Amino acid sequence: MALITSLLLPTQFNSSSLAITCAINTPSHTYFKFPSGNHTFNSCKPLAAVASSVPYQPTNNLDYLEKEEFIGHDGVTFEAVGDGSVVAKMELKNGSVVSMLLPSGVITSYKAPMWHGGTVELLHTAVSEGDHGAALIQGGIFSNFTFTTDDCQVSFSPTHWVLSKIKSHPEESIKVELINKSSEDKIGIKYIVTLEEDGLQSEFEVQNSMHLPLQITGSILSHLTVSSPEATYAVGLERSNYWRRPLLESEFILSPPPDSNYQEGFGKIWNIPALQQLIPHWGATKDQNKEDMSGEEEDGYKNLRDKISLIYTDAPRSITVIDRGRRNSLSIGRIGLDEMYLFSPGSKVEIYSKYSYILVGQTAILKPIVVNPQDVWNGGQYIHNPNL
Repeated sequence: MALITSLLLPTQFNSSSLAITCAINTPSHTYFKFPSGNHTFNSCKPLAAVASSVPYQPTNNLDYLEKEEFIGHDGVTFEAVGDGSVVAKMELKNGSVVSMLLPSGVITSYKAPMWHGGTVELLHTAVSEGDHGAALIQGGIFSNFTFTTDDCQVSFSPTHWVLSKIKSHPEESIKVELINKSSEDKIGIKYIVTLEEDGLQSEFEVQNSMHLPLQITGSILSHLTVSSPEATYAVGLERSNYWRRPLLESEFILSPPPDSNYQEGFGKIWNIPALQQLIPHWGATKDQNKEDMSGEEEDGYKNLRDKISLIYTDAPRSITVIDRGRRNSLSIGRIGLDEMYLFSPGSKVEIYSKYSYILVGQTAILKPIVVNPQDVWNGGQYIHNPNL
């Protein structure tokens, strides 16, 4: 476990027998149309995900990863951890370091150089004891996308990745390419992680080889570690429209314990029986209405002391996150995605605890991405470090 905590995680969990457990919940494919008419959804019922045709066994096999095309790249190393997982570590000459867990593709650590000459961990990851004594990893950067067709004949959610290419120039950048494919190669996906001197980019390239349009729903989410939510500000959201949503669901999301006021701030929804049937856990009351769920951001320098869970539909391409407690800032932006997700656990949680983080994401939840037949879509997010 010492190896896991040293390479991956800032939060320790003492046990010598724990194994790594990484799983993503496949989101439902049942969607609805918002009364405003701005968001149109697929009406597919949940389907079992199409089995991947890419075997994940080689990705957690060091013999495979030490093949000629993967070794010999300066700044890239592999270490076996836990039960059937491997850490791919990327390190630049300027001190930027990224650790990614394979085959899940979760980025568990991003250490970036700062103005004061040292490095700071920008991502927040925690490990705790899961079922049967296994280690449960939560936090970091992870994706949770589902790909479906209008006729519901294809439903595919990639959760395991195979290493395909490495391009290493440790003085400037390191690029790692992972791949996954649906059965019969109908959907081809590349997951490309690029570490540069002043930033980290996570991008997806989706090839639709079918004769039907492909809908993409889901998110790529980043847990950003902060001194405390109260000392943290999101800059640049003024006049953006938002929708309140409950905390998005995934095994990787670090969810703080609920309290009596936890759902009150963002669990509001219209008192519509059809919506309650589709999403019963939103818990509407008969006094709540459409206006409770949406609004316009009034604060251009938004303090994150309160618990919030919002999807912004017309936010700028990037926002700045300022942590006054740690005296650092970063920019986080989107590529090819129209929505931005912002979550704060609030400042009622203990300062410097495992809940000292905010969650920022790029999403296609309110409105799916449509990829035409024989077309390619690119999307993802980037984190820019302006502190050099």
